[in-house]
Amino acid sequence: MAKPLKVYQVWKGNNIIWCGGRLIFGPDAKATLLSFALIATPVVVFCVFVAKHLIHIFPAYNAGYAILVVTVALTVHVLLLLFLTSSQDPGIVPRNSHPPVEEFSHDASAPHTLQFPRIKEIMVNGVPVRVKYCETCMLYRPPRCSHCSKCDNCVERFDHHCPWVGQCIGQRNYRYFFWFVASAAVLCFYVFSMCALYISLLMNKGHHSVVEAIKISPASVAVMAYCFICFWFVGGLTGFHSYLIANNKTTYENLKYKYSNQPNAFNLGCMHNCFEVLCTKRKPSRINLRAIVQEEHVASQPRFSRSSAPEDETPHRPRAKVEDDLEMGLDILKTTRRRSDELSDEEFGTGSNGATYHTTGCTPDSDNEIPVIRTMTESSSEARDLDISVGNAACPSSPVQK
Repeated sequence: MAKPLKVYQVWKGNNIIWCGGRLIFGPDAKATLLSFALIATPVVVFCVFVAKHLIHIFPAYNAGYAILVVTVALTVHVLLLLFLTSSQDPGIVPRNSHPPVEEFSHDASAPHTLQFPRIKEIMVNGVPVRVKYCETCMLYRPPRCSHCSKCDNCVERFDHHCPWVGQCIGQRNYRYFFWFVASAAVLCFYVFSMCALYISLLMNKGHHSVVEAIKISPASVAVMAYCFICFWFVGGLTGFHSYLIANNKTTYENLKYKYSNQPNAFNLGCMHNCFEVLCTKRKPSRINLRAIVQEEHVASQPRFSRSSAPEDETPHRPRAKVEDDLEMGLDILKTTRRRSDELSDEEFGTGSNGATYHTTGCTPDSDNEIPVIRTMTESSSEARDLDISVGNAACPSSPVQK
């Protein structure tokens, strides 16, 4: 007996999944390793060439060791937040296996087509909010949800896809992301300050000029320059996301000017917004990557074959999603037993046994049509339409008996 598959083994997104479904990264997970290196490397240089000397300069109360301990603790804190941001489910909405059947409507002009609205309007805090249908995930996206083209997933409260983290930033990891950039800004400022302090101590202790102090410790200047550049980046991000949190907006909504001409239904005031984003309990994940895949049994709904060739002789090719939608739509038409348009009288013939019948051609006009036999049986009291799917079978040659 084959070993049952788990969800992470048949995952349709572009994510990289490790540890048996316990960790889920974005498709560019290597960016996380790059970010680790960009953070750890200058800290190691600082500890070796600067903090080590500060230990001897501040011997009282082990103040020099305190500088080193704070540096290591801040670095570990930043790297841990980076790992949590990149390895957690950002708020992925599970895909549907078929479009929402309850939303289908029938078009009288095209009896074999099904339609449903691509945009719906719902009420959020008394404000109408439009939600869109996702063709890939086959679902109506929840409010503030968007489909990430890189990860190929719909993500709740989608903020952006961060190239430095290598993961989508959404409802479940936005808090980690904000504290990550804020902590990185603090680390940059702290290391910059300690390097500047060391240069100042060298100048005062040996009565050196700035140039001479730089020659004594060139690593300090290099780390200062690096931290100065990084601080403008992570510090700017911290300020920008602080503004977004205070107004309960996302980066995606801000770039799209979504609330320029309409009120923000999610803005509850600065204090409530900050509490909601940073202090409320994180919602549980909607996906269980370690769950067993449940096989769908659809014996009650027969599938339509698109050719008369045996299944094992049919060339394998990727099925387009439009074909799946059409096939499922025809299944719905079969189960609801919707009546077809009345056939004209001249299309009917009379068999040798007196039964009146009509058979359509077995060859479809196009690739998107399924060959169907429509048989009309007439009696003196009523007329009944019977739709018989032919699938791979040949067209019947005898009329249906009364």
